[in-house]
Amino acid sequence: MMNLPKDPVMLVSVLNMKLRDFYPSLEALAEDLEMDAGELMEKAGAAGFEYDRQANRFC
Repeated sequence: MMNLPKDPVMLVSVLNMKLRDFYPSLEALAEDLEMDAGELMEKAGAAGFEYDRQANRFC
């Protein structure tokens, strides 16, 4: 598992970069990170971000 940033804003930045460059969906990214997609959405949500499935990014 990748060592992800604890800061929610930095986390969203890393997740969006990975989603843009390497993964077709949040589920694919979460599986590769051996994490639950819901957990990633919860952590990003703590900073006011929501996952946009169509755009494949957190906004």
